[in-house]
Amino acid sequence: MNNTILPRNFYERPTLTVAGELLGKMLKFSNFSGIITEVEAYIGMDDPACHAARGYTNRTSVMFGTPGFSYVYFIYGMYYCLNIVTEAEGFPAAVLIRGLKLTEPLEANLGGPGILCKKLNITKEHNKQDLTISHEFCLYEYHLKPDYVCTPRIGISKGKEKFWRFKSCVLAEMPKITLNNKYRPPA
Repeated sequence: MNNTILPRNFYERPTLTVAGELLGKMLKFSNFSGIITEVEAYIGMDDPACHAARGYTNRTSVMFGTPGFSYVYFIYGMYYCLNIVTEAEGFPAAVLIRGLKLTEPLEANLGGPGILCKKLNITKEHNKQDLTISHEFCLYEYHLKPDYVCTPRIGISKGKEKFWRFKSCVLAEMPKITLNNKYRPPA
């Protein structure tokens, strides 16, 4: 596995670019590692589904901050969701991590941002973490460039017309991914 942490300038770009390029990257959290298979983009105060649409608040302050930081929030009274802040500081935008092909310590497909955070034990205490400095919680370059589809975002009531959900069907459905970037046939 390539242990090169994605640098801050990776996140300091337009959110839709970052979202598409996050597919195939390796998320590392504690003893878990997995390939990102699905994300959604939330961009600025004009995006009615973006938490920052109502402006700057204590909750959304991280979205207005430095790109490459985690934005973790609680939904439905039971799930946490992991987002990564993008674009220039002062402009609120983030990418929600919706799907992960877990590779370590076990292999599993984690579909849905709440299920993903629950399995990895990502909670509110992991909000506002700089993902560009520590191998405990970061994203690695993985050199996979999967094909993907863009669809409307799901689980929201406003902004459904935007095709800002990026999903790699190939990565999500692969039975095994090895850490040397080669595919293994199913056992």
